Amino acid sequence: MEKHPASNGLVAIFAHYKELAEKAVAQVADGDLHRVLGEDGNSIAVLMRHVAGNLRSRFTDFLTSDGEKPWRDRDGEFTEGTLGRAGLLEEWEAAWAIFFREVGALKGEDMGRTVLIRKEPHTVLDALQRQLAHYAYHVGQIIVLARAFTGTRWKTLSIPRGGSKQYNAEHGG
Repeated sequence: MEKHPASNGLVAIFAHYKELAEKAVAQVADGDLHRVLGEDGNSIAVLMRHVAGNLRSRFTDFLTSDGEKPWRDRDGEFTEGTLGRAGLLEEWEAAWAIFFREVGALKGEDMGRTVLIRKEPHTVLDALQRQLAHYAYHVGQIIVLARAFTGTRWKTLSIPRGGSKQYNAEHGG
């Protein structure tokens, strides 16, 4: 059976959020990847490791095993590590590769199947929507931190302030 339109559209949205995070991180100095704004805050590195850990856990054997794997160390994802930019990006890319492989293989009939996340049943579509909201939340955090650390060197990831009319004119809006 052919791919389900909902999964195709969702995959594109996941890819968009991945790209937003990467464009934000690319603007940050290496030293700021582990910088924390507050006593109980998370660094960009911690957020990236958490998203990567979540991706690996949720999407390894997506259709056949609980999305919270016994081998996952979620609490460890929130401890500041020593990975540099290259290590963080390698971990990030490897986790996203699992997602794109597993979700890219979904067929229309899979969307109504039941998967478990922490023993709680979800349809595949509901599980994907749940994860999209989770990753969008953390990507927003990454962007806010990157923007704060970059200051006046920040290059917007969307339509610049005061640029809506020009954007709409150029894009038929």
